[in-house]
Amino acid sequence: MSGFDLKGLTASFGGERVIGPLSLNVHEGERVALVGRSGAGKSTLISLIHQQVEGIASLVPQNLGLVNALPVFHNVYMGRLDTNATWYNTLTLIRPFAKDTREVKALLTELAMPEKVWIPAASLSGGQRQRVAIARALYRRSGLLLADEPVSALDGPSAHLVMKLLKDRFATSVIALHDVELALAYCTRIVGIQDGHIALDEPSEKLTPADITPLY
Repeated sequence: MSGFDLKGLTASFGGERVIGPLSLNVHEGERVALVGRSGAGKSTLISLIHQQVEGIASLVPQNLGLVNALPVFHNVYMGRLDTNATWYNTLTLIRPFAKDTREVKALLTELAMPEKVWIPAASLSGGQRQRVAIARALYRRSGLLLADEPVSALDGPSAHLVMKLLKDRFATSVIALHDVELALAYCTRIVGIQDGHIALDEPSEKLTPADITPLY
């Protein structure tokens, strides 16, 4: 199962409530876009959801979570660290197995950067780093994606490429997006966050950009 039903989610920083209490029910097969201005609580909500469903989700955090000193291959491979034995992970750090190398290269090819497989993450551009985090999420092969602004550093064609891949590969997703057009094009449901609460929750097909922009 890749859906979830969470109730009473709250988060506070410095004694100030920034999220909730709110409830969010996502059915398997739904692609949910979280929209709203910066600081509305989208990133915090993604983090709260991940804490609750960590074992079943692939995560693309806003800070990407890459290890700069490691090559792209190992950063992508980390998507399955918890599913492989410790001895296997240790050997992979020294000399990756051919099967894993083929799988990672195939994902990087789909993301238009196969030549970067052995390049240290520290030497990548912002857009390339974002695509590595996307590849790591895809490599995990979970049914649920949680992503926080996963295409913010990508140009138009690259953003569409990534959003289509995410749509095709994950049965269910919750993606925080600033780009309203992308949200409407690739997600089935729009959830608007305002001051830590849900201010909008409608099927994408019932909305236009004009319905969403007041949240920004």
